[in-house]
Amino acid sequence: MRKTLFPLILASALLTGCGSAVLNPVTGQAERSVMSEQDELTEGAKAHQQVLKEYGVVKDAKVQAYVNNLGQRLAKLSHRDHLQWHFTVLDSPEINAFALPGGYVYVTRGIMAYLQTEAELAGVMGHEIGHVTARHGAQRATRQQDAGLGVLAATVLGAVLESQGVSGAGRLASQVSQTAAAGYVASYGREQELQADGLGAEYLARSAYDPRNMVRVIGVLKDQERFVADQARAAGRPAPTGNSWLASHPSNDARLQQITQLATQYQGSYSDEGRDRYLQVLRGLPFGESAEQGLTRGANFYHPVLGFALTAPAGWQIQNEAEQLAVVNATGDAALLVQVVPPTAGKTHEEVIRKLLQPSQGRVERLTLNGLAATHFVGSRTTTQGQIQRLDVTLVSGPQDRMYLLRPAGQSAALRAAQGALAQAQGSFRPLSSAERTAARAWTIKTVAYPRGGFAELARVSPLPSAEQQLRLINGFYTGGEPKVGQLVKVVE
Repeated sequence: MRKTLFPLILASALLTGCGSAVLNPVTGQAERSVMSEQDELTEGAKAHQQVLKEYGVVKDAKVQAYVNNLGQRLAKLSHRDHLQWHFTVLDSPEINAFALPGGYVYVTRGIMAYLQTEAELAGVMGHEIGHVTARHGAQRATRQQDAGLGVLAATVLGAVLESQGVSGAGRLASQVSQTAAAGYVASYGREQELQADGLGAEYLARSAYDPRNMVRVIGVLKDQERFVADQARAAGRPAPTGNSWLASHPSNDARLQQITQLATQYQGSYSDEGRDRYLQVLRGLPFGESAEQGLTRGANFYHPVLGFALTAPAGWQIQNEAEQLAVVNATGDAALLVQVVPPTAGKTHEEVIRKLLQPSQGRVERLTLNGLAATHFVGSRTTTQGQIQRLDVTLVSGPQDRMYLLRPAGQSAALRAAQGALAQAQGSFRPLSSAERTAARAWTIKTVAYPRGGFAELARVSPLPSAEQQLRLINGFYTGGEPKVGQLVKVVE
């Protein structure tokens, strides 16, 4: 849960135009486009600032410099080496990478944790560079211009949908348009993905990395999806979708076969995978949630920056999203949502209710939650379509003069059945205690020599849940095998 809400789409101005012929740098062919190269640069720069504001960046100069230097080497050997390229590591545990028009490429620290070598990271970045060099964002914008969306809405929405994964697609698309056209930009087309794969392999080969690392990247991320699915099955939950590079870059056996065929076309001596350099850069990198985003520790959620804590009822899950905190029941049809109230919404509970909720009727009840002043409001409002919408929210004056909006969300029958648990979750909202501040310590990646006792020995001192499986996963041995004794491996402390 971050301190700012997602402003990217609504804050952006839309461009219009019928398009003109533009030369594609990769194919050498002219194509109709509503974005010139200058448009790509201008709009990419605008969107870049919004991405930084939404995600935040990893505050480690050595990590940023390493990724930027690697990206610049790849980009200089690409089809658009004249662009001023920007490579940024975002402070997100999501396993993701995406690009914006004009030469803006992003990788999350989350995806870096699961890669094993510099060459694998180069494979991820080469694929995203390929999207930019082939002008896939501009092509998508041109399609969406015909569908009634503005150029910036199409290009930025598409890239951000990729960064959010499937679970964020409906939410973001609804902010821009209620038409089916908005969903059309949720991902690149199959031909564009295959072209980016081919360009990524080409850029790896030009940079003296084995192009087969693109195949290894897919294997690493498929293992991550297997792990998530295995954990869900063990807990009796359906396997989740979205919020990963594979979710937004669809991959199946046929595509994996094509990537393999692309990679084997290149013959060369590729000896340096950069594993030692990569592990050195990873040391000290946060793993999972950061203190700035809030930390989930078992059933508890701690936010050291905002200064509050909350506990999930037994069997419920905590989902820490960018714009809200969600405490969700096992079947996923009832939740308590916690959101930071924007300062512009008002200085008192009454003012926030009036300006933010805009009710037509209702009643208020004064409460205290663990010493915090609160107001429970039950009422209704009339939507712009003339429909009556029920309101049931609790406003809480939290630490550091911030207000929070707590509200149940879900299906009516599920909410009735979950009333007790929802009340329990809401009642646990509290200021962070000194003991909880001590517990709210972010995990970081370290490297150690692989012991004779294997991953089982490392798991005994690991804070990770399902520690042995996760340690296997982040070291590339989830489906079997072992490192050599004494070989450096990643651990989390």
